[in-house]
This record gives sequence, C-alpha cells and structure tokens, in this order.
Amino acid sequence: MVEWFEKWQTQRSSWLLLLLSALSLILTALYFQYGMELRPCIKCIYQRTAVFGILFAAIIPLLHSSKWTRSVAYFTWGLSSFWGFFIARGHVDLLTAANPFYAPCEIVPNFPSWLPLHQWLPSIFAANGDCLENTWQLLGMGMAQWMMIIFAFYSILLTLVIGALLVSYLRKN
Repeated sequence: MVEWFEKWQTQRSSWLLLLLSALSLILTALYFQYGMELRPCIKCIYQRTAVFGILFAAIIPLLHSSKWTRSVAYFTWGLSSFWGFFIARGHVDLLTAANPFYAPCEIVPNFPSWLPLHQWLPSIFAANGDCLENTWQLLGMGMAQWMMIIFAFYSILLTLVIGALLVSYLRKN
C-alpha cells in the first residue's frame, strides 16, 4: 500500500483527479448559486476559497512535477483542506447552536487587502446570503455538513499520501 501511494503521488493522473474533483465542487457551488438561486454566505465563500486552494495545489505539479513543486502542492492542499474543514465545522456549529445570534456571520469577506477577491470577482466571491440558511438537504444533511465530510476526505487522503512518503523515506534510510 505504501508503494502504491508513493507511486501514485508522482503521476500526473492523480494530480489531475485532484484538480477535477475541486473543479467539480466549484462548478457545483456556482450551479447552486446561479441555477438554484441559493445565495452563498460568508462561510460558504471561505469554503469556496479553500476549494480553490485545493484546485491550485493540483495545478502546481501538473505544470511541473518535482519534489519541490509537490511539496508546495502538499502544503497548499493541506492548508486548504484543513482550513476548509474548520470553516465548515464552524458553519455547522452555527447552524446547530442553541442561540445562533450569539455569533452572527460577517457580511463582507475578510480577504487580505492585497487580495480582495470579493471585489475582483464578486460573481464568485461576494457573500450575499445568510449563514443560517439551510434549505438544501441531501440524505438529511445540509451543505455545510457535506462540505465538512468533503474537506475531511481531502485531509485524510493527504495524510495517507504524506504518511506513505514518510514510511518509504524511513525504509530507505
């Protein structure tokens, strides 16, 4: 199994699969926003940004695959998937809180001043929805719960890949 993960992470097809999965999530989010008219809240926008981080992480080794570029991709993938998980978890906590008005959502995204995505691409990164909106359900779970599962999957997959690389490295030394 370790050898499989070690080989898998060097193949372009694995990074392409990661890219396509993130792209499908972004396209699904845009369908929800524009096709189903579900307005994204600030937490949804932050989760969307984390998915973009995973997408960009996959692009790096697709452009040039080396140990260094894969390391940058792993870091970006990890930061994005763990951050996305904690944002989704906070969203679920807000939706299930006894007093949800205790911790209201912001209205304007808190992007860095040097990267105001909500101003550059408002059709993708502007938040105009309510964090307490939870009308869409699939198998009894809302979007925030599904995003928690998705980010957990991305995080576990990354942990398996890095764990396999570490085991392989330790075997060789």
